[in-house]
Amino acid sequence: MTEAVPVRRALVAVADKAGVVELGRALAGLGVEVVSTGNTARVLQEAGVAVTPVAEVTGFPEMLGGRVKTLHPRIHAGILADKRNRAHLGELESQDIQPFDLVVVNLYPFREAVSRGASFDQTIEEIDIGGPALVRAAAKNFESVGVMTDAADYPRVIEEIGSQGGLSRPTRLELARRAFAHTAAYDGAIAGWLSGVDSPPSDGEETLPERLTLVLERRSELRYGENPHQRGALYVSEGSAPPLGGAEVLQGKEMSFNNWLDAEAARAIASMFDEPAAVIVKHHNPCGVALADTSAAAYERALEGDRVSAFGGIVAFNSEADEDAARAMAGVFTEVVIAPGFTAGALAAYAKKANLRVVRAPLAAPGGLDIRFVDGGALVQDMDVIVESRSDMKVVTRIEPTESQWNDLLFAWTVAARVKSNAIVLAMDRATMGIGAGQMNRLTSVEIAARQAGQRAQGTSLASDAFFPFRDGVDRAAQAGVAAIIQPGGSIRDDEIIGAAEAHGIAMVLTGRRHFRH
Repeated sequence: MTEAVPVRRALVAVADKAGVVELGRALAGLGVEVVSTGNTARVLQEAGVAVTPVAEVTGFPEMLGGRVKTLHPRIHAGILADKRNRAHLGELESQDIQPFDLVVVNLYPFREAVSRGASFDQTIEEIDIGGPALVRAAAKNFESVGVMTDAADYPRVIEEIGSQGGLSRPTRLELARRAFAHTAAYDGAIAGWLSGVDSPPSDGEETLPERLTLVLERRSELRYGENPHQRGALYVSEGSAPPLGGAEVLQGKEMSFNNWLDAEAARAIASMFDEPAAVIVKHHNPCGVALADTSAAAYERALEGDRVSAFGGIVAFNSEADEDAARAMAGVFTEVVIAPGFTAGALAAYAKKANLRVVRAPLAAPGGLDIRFVDGGALVQDMDVIVESRSDMKVVTRIEPTESQWNDLLFAWTVAARVKSNAIVLAMDRATMGIGAGQMNRLTSVEIAARQAGQRAQGTSLASDAFFPFRDGVDRAAQAGVAAIIQPGGSIRDDEIIGAAEAHGIAMVLTGRRHFRH
């Protein structure tokens, strides 16, 4: 055998018919016999392409409503025969079986059935059996057979067959790799779907899936990773929408590794609020968050939270960004603005900054799994969501928060859940005044938040993502002028800490639930 395997006979059986007529015509034009199944054969025949039906090859009609078409020795022996092996070729000849040189198959639209909410029985019918068997057989035998699962490969494969009379080994090997990745992703999607089908565990308690199959497809290469010396690329779960719920970059430079990370963080925080919200993120932490009647007003209030850190930051809105919002941002250098929509006026205003990345993305849906890779494995947990409400919380001081303070406490508590621990958030009128993030001790986080707020800390409400281990954090908050505190409680020194709040005239609320974010 020469390195290029001649292509004289092809099996074409595709669920997605895009490009198949052009492929069939090109193969026929190159003198290739096309063998095909059911609907694919019909489409090709109607287009005038000569086709040999699979039933003529097997001697059996399609059975069980199409569930059985290609599962036959005359098909699989023709694919699996190693043409370098004289014994294999002898067996084919003795059984009057013709070998295949090319297999073109894509699979039933299982993931699309799940996405459109098809019934259980309908979804089961979209689990392809024969297709993966054909693909795996051809990929295993790539030394003798080429395999295509992606219509994007049709033109270059046809070009190579036309110029070389067949397919080279490097091409066959690459196609085989992609074919196995394709079937692995397909099976992973099925396994993932079945794991979510109602079947309560024997102990009556919900558990995380026994197995997780995560297949990622490279969507685009990035200039670099977090730093210029690191390689970077954007991957998506195969067959799913683009990242961030189907984000579209409407203008600006290519999104960087850090842009994607920070855009995700900003969008997630903005999505936690029902009223118009603006969020400014820097290095995956919010530096300003605010609510208001309009996106423009929310942005201006968020910016006041930390004007210095906002430079070069990421801005997210949870409602359509209008021209007023765009104008409010005009004086601050911003890397990315992300929102569920933009008015024509906003887009025109943003267009004046050619390098500003404008990203349209739906709001983030709560829930799901949080997967973090560690050396040799992964840690998996439920995504953290805030389910506690004011009715679940307990005022533990004689001083009750005012209604205004309650609003600020709940707002700060929501923001703190998305700040890296140890997290401290100071808020006034539902806007952040100071944020202390990612510190190794809680006192330092209080110090940072208080220093950032300065005089604006007077009368603020403070949220702490976890309990105060010592009273020093409360003492420092009182020194800054904090009037109310919300925290989970649960420290062995709770009595001492509550006593410190009483001594300083600070209202304190315990939630009974922490929101660490490492």
